[in-house]
Amino acid sequence: RLAGARILLVDDNANNREVALDFLAVARMRIDVATGGQEAVRMAKAGDYDLVLMDIQMHEMDGYTATRAIRALPGCADVPVVAMTAHAMAGDREKSLAAGMNDHVVKPIDPDLLLRTLVKWIAPARLQGRTAPQAAAPV
Repeated sequence: RLAGARILLVDDNANNREVALDFLAVARMRIDVATGGQEAVRMAKAGDYDLVLMDIQMHEMDGYTATRAIRALPGCADVPVVAMTAHAMAGDREKSLAAGMNDHVVKPIDPDLLLRTLVKWIAPARLQGRTAPQAAAPV
């Protein structure tokens, strides 16, 4: 169902990026990686993403600010942005939604929940006719 989707993964922590990429490897999607909010905004401006997975707490530009900046870009107002964060306290989900995000997934990531969230927000019509990357060879 997600084959061919283009995802922008934004996280400034290498370990978190590696874990997320491992979970996302089961679906044949194209994953681009940004290591900070400013880079994410530049990539969103140049790319055509089906969904952005956005960390909240980053050094140069936090995920809230990056999401607002992405939303202001031409053609990006409706791109689904999902917070992928350790912020799990009461009110954190609401802060993500208030910043313009569509959903909120808490770390440590539950791979099934992550994939269900992607299915929920990526419109199947966007993926029609796309060529999916080849599945990774078993190690």
